[in-house]
Amino acid sequence: MSEFVKEVNDASFERDVLEASQPVLVDFWAAWCAPCRMLAPVVEAVAEEYAASARVVKLNVDESPGVSQRYGIKGIPTLILFKGGKEEERIVGATNRDAIARIIDKHLNGAQG
Repeated sequence: MSEFVKEVNDASFERDVLEASQPVLVDFWAAWCAPCRMLAPVVEAVAEEYAASARVVKLNVDESPGVSQRYGIKGIPTLILFKGGKEEERIVGATNRDAIARIIDKHLNGAQG
């Protein structure tokens, strides 16, 4: 991964995502998924931009089927924003930086307001 995007799996998901003190955007992906690979630089840019206020992690659905099943991941890429241990927003399919930033901003502003 990178300094801004961390890899999580079935074993670390609860600690790294559900118990996190700040919002966490999870990118559900797989190596064979072309749209996932196209989305990767966008996710990376968002992670860098929000490094101080939110976390961005990736979860490989092939390597971590437990979490993927638990959240009903049917298609990838799927991005889910978690806050306070709960799913707040979900984007299925390739998207753009603005759409991702919008859901993060919405929950950051809610946290501060």
